[in-house]
Amino acid sequence: MVTHTCNPSAHSVPGALASPGLALLLSLTAHCSSPRAEGVLQGGLDVSEVDPWARANAALLQDFWCQPAGQLPREQLSALLRSLASQHVPLQAWQLSCLANLASQLSLQDDFALHPPDLLLFYNLSQVREANCRAFTRRAAQGNTELLANLPDQRVALRHTALACLGGPHLQLSASDLGLLGVLVCDMDASSIVTADSHVLQNLLRCPRLSTSQQTAFNTLLASGRTQLGTPGSWNLEGLQALGPLATYISPHLWEQVQEAVGLDFFRSMVAACRVGHLSQSDARRFVTSFLESKASSVSSRPKRGTGRSCIRGNITAATLQDDLFLVHYDCAQLESCLGNRVLSANLDPLLQHPLPAECQRVVKAKLTQIYPHGVPEDQLHLITSLVYLYSCAEIGQWNITSGDTVVALLASDVALENQTEAVLQRFLDHNGMVTGALLLAIGGSRLCWMSPRQIYTIQPSEFRLAGAPDLSSCPQSRKNVLFAKAREAFSNTSTTADYYRLMRPYLGGAPMEELQHLAQANISMDIDTFTNLNPHVLQVGVGSVTTLLGQNVGDLQKARSHPTVSSWLRSLNRSALGELGLDTNLASATPAQTTRRLSSTTCPVSHLATPSRQSGNINAASTSGTAYTPSLSTVGLWLFPVLISDLLSHLPLDTRTLATADSSDHGDQLHGHHIQDKQSC
Repeated sequence: MVTHTCNPSAHSVPGALASPGLALLLSLTAHCSSPRAEGVLQGGLDVSEVDPWARANAALLQDFWCQPAGQLPREQLSALLRSLASQHVPLQAWQLSCLANLASQLSLQDDFALHPPDLLLFYNLSQVREANCRAFTRRAAQGNTELLANLPDQRVALRHTALACLGGPHLQLSASDLGLLGVLVCDMDASSIVTADSHVLQNLLRCPRLSTSQQTAFNTLLASGRTQLGTPGSWNLEGLQALGPLATYISPHLWEQVQEAVGLDFFRSMVAACRVGHLSQSDARRFVTSFLESKASSVSSRPKRGTGRSCIRGNITAATLQDDLFLVHYDCAQLESCLGNRVLSANLDPLLQHPLPAECQRVVKAKLTQIYPHGVPEDQLHLITSLVYLYSCAEIGQWNITSGDTVVALLASDVALENQTEAVLQRFLDHNGMVTGALLLAIGGSRLCWMSPRQIYTIQPSEFRLAGAPDLSSCPQSRKNVLFAKAREAFSNTSTTADYYRLMRPYLGGAPMEELQHLAQANISMDIDTFTNLNPHVLQVGVGSVTTLLGQNVGDLQKARSHPTVSSWLRSLNRSALGELGLDTNLASATPAQTTRRLSSTTCPVSHLATPSRQSGNINAASTSGTAYTPSLSTVGLWLFPVLISDLLSHLPLDTRTLATADSSDHGDQLHGHHIQDKQSC
């Protein structure tokens, strides 16, 4: 997700990842030096030397694939893991899950102290020795638990394991407990936060968001005065700044108790941080909304709607907009009364650098409509990205979008609604624009989900090769189907099935059953992250097909058994099939804690997971035999045609991405939290 700062013209455009050949990875990794006998941990890992090749080739490490990595001898895989940690190479969930399985199969888990913390999150927890429990948990708690989005049972089991290391659930988490738990506290219930040592604030700083119940617990803890800040009446600027983004969750009730001078100084600092991009716009808006609510009762200048408005605070000028306390002095009603159209058109950028509450944004949008009745000019569209969600598709249809840079400005942020994507891109296409791979890379893979089938079909096949590996997990199934068909057209001439799979992996959520059967026969060992994004209706196949498809990763079904795709498939199996997988035959009765305890006895033995492609000395085996996988274009066309017809006939509004996973509807004033009522159907 791109973080949108208070500077609406500032966008982060991700660059393309290097894509070196995997054969090069294997040949270079073969030069990894073996660990020395001295200065080693259990398993013979050298702690004093990082492999020199890997240190110089972090880009290669980032592009590794599990199947060729699975052919590495134990010593070289060990060197690879150590290098990933020392180079701080960011890996995605699909890479980490299969890499964790390789480490488990080669008994490298005991060397976790030298492995990336993110990797530990995916390890088989039943293999963690009791003597290593606390050390393992401490290092795993430095990882990013958001990577476990598709492994809900693993995430819960990780929390249970961490608490077990502490001797079971505690009535009060001590400072040392919190130091051990790290980011895992973000998954704790609200009561644990309220009763925890005041150091819990350091843990909460690592949470990407707080649920409503966690926000309440956070404010209860602050109100108690047990933190280093003391009681709200004694708070100072330094203490509030030390809270970082957590301060954006402080309730209006507590702001009312803070000394006015301290509160205003902190308001200035938060707006300044937002201006320079040190605070996201969503966090800043949440803070501003809460702070201003606490001051509302003392603002006597606020006229009531329907009684006629007058400018009491004085006309807004360019100098006024430079004041970081602008929003304290001018509420939304005064903004409407005191902001002239001439000043607005000349100072749109500095105005929108302030984290305007939703009501104020609507005031600005209404004034812009008065100034530009025939549509906002293209040179101004770069400035109004924080307001895009307010525009209907009919209004977007009035815009002239001639530049790909304008498309990126409007869509690369997470402000534009999903169902506005089609309208923005259509205006670009209407002016002879082309959807290129670079453009797709810049606006993010999720935007592909909301292009119309007709727009997707206009993308040249060659551009898909330049689009990286887009994340299409949030796409509705109808779009996954269209994107799969288009990607298969683009990659159908790939020389080997292994290379074909690497290119097609992001698009397999739309794959038909025959495609999955072909991949299963090729022994590609699909990672669990990709598996959970397959079409559940297509996945109604037998145990043999799935175990062959997952290969060495089949044990990960245990970690994802509550995922909708996996649970739907498991419910279609009988007790005998579940037993064959080593899963509990009573799906409703198993708890995450029980799952963790049973893993050692239920995980399929390594010998049962081995596939023909993993024979010694055969790196590519059946999947890289040199035979091209070339489905006929007529098949591709037949697959895409009914999808296009269906879409054109139904012409229903696109589903918007759901905000509610567990607690996600409780995430306070997120960037789109106040947008829902403003959504326009395209």
